[in-house]
Amino acid sequence: MEKPNKKQVLLFHCVESEDLARKVAAQSDLIQLQSINWGSSLSLSLSLSLSLSLISFCYFSSSLEYYHRSDELDYLLFWERLARVLVPHEVRGWKWYEFAFGVIFVGDSQDWRSFDDGFPNLFINNAQDIRGHHVAFLASFSSPGVIFEQLSVIFALPRLFVASFTLVLPFFPTGSFERMEEEGDVATAFTMARILSNIPISRGGPTSLVIYDIHALQERFYFSDHVLPCFETGIPLLKQRLQQLPDSDKATASVQIVVAFPDDGAWKRFHKQLDHFPMVVCAKVREGDKRIVRLKEGNPAGFHVVIVDDLVQSGGTLIECQKVLAAHGASKVSAYVTHGVFPKRSWERFVHKNDAESEKAFAYFWITDSCPQTVKAIANKAPFEVLSLAGSIADALQI
Repeated sequence: MEKPNKKQVLLFHCVESEDLARKVAAQSDLIQLQSINWGSSLSLSLSLSLSLSLISFCYFSSSLEYYHRSDELDYLLFWERLARVLVPHEVRGWKWYEFAFGVIFVGDSQDWRSFDDGFPNLFINNAQDIRGHHVAFLASFSSPGVIFEQLSVIFALPRLFVASFTLVLPFFPTGSFERMEEEGDVATAFTMARILSNIPISRGGPTSLVIYDIHALQERFYFSDHVLPCFETGIPLLKQRLQQLPDSDKATASVQIVVAFPDDGAWKRFHKQLDHFPMVVCAKVREGDKRIVRLKEGNPAGFHVVIVDDLVQSGGTLIECQKVLAAHGASKVSAYVTHGVFPKRSWERFVHKNDAESEKAFAYFWITDSCPQTVKAIANKAPFEVLSLAGSIADALQI
């Protein structure tokens, strides 16, 4: 059966996902980036002037722009402290502040994304021009604070008479909260699924929703018939990278590599996709008040063992699993997770610190770029490597 002709896709994106969106667009001439004004921001131009007699000498000038919410707290603290010693002025719409050793000019940009009351000030550029086109939005729900503004755009785009609408949400952030353990627990995975299930239909029908390695496979049934969830995986990226390792025999693609799963859930999730590799399964067992990791089955001795899971938070389980594998004779241990969440900079636990102990803990730590803030944080830090989802996303936009 012949496949339909490929479609031209207009790709919108949130601020955090800009780098990934550019990589996706670079995969195909059929993907064209589109812009959204996320409101008006403060763009600070700092000029420090020193007067020497009648000569005014410009010491330096720089522009500070804040695109990521992880930087906003430091920015606000800086601004609050500075404001105590500033004298405000306003000339032709430009505000400038004079203080002891210089001047700060404040102008308008497009990335602060909110009105004075804190609610987002959003504008979809060229709204009439996207009518009749296939449209997609690349989202990143990295924190509750950014979800509302992105949902506002997500709910608006299908109503602009577009031919079809696709939402790409690489990381479904509430996926690990998918069930109740006692009365009163709130399964926020179901809440998020219900919200996304109410995205308006476009002229082409329900929204296509692309998610990578959702935490629990049964969550596909949390979505209503108003959206069409498409569940993709980052495992092909891992398999391709493993074939490039010196440990991998090109003939068998797996001779010196063993795949390990930190628990039964990870094994159930991924073992069929990696069934040509020898496997090791670990398990968490309770000893008194503690839960420890034990080797459940398989033999890691003499192999390069790669721990595979869908996501990492603090990384405690991976570290304990690595210790168990090393104790059972693994020659090297590496890790792969599709989603490197790493709250509170927990990735720092894995960074090589130029000492033998940290460098032998994990030879490689592979993540995808599903969590853009983490990607920026771990750039050029061993043992981390980023396997980009860009090619896979570009393919998904043609489904």
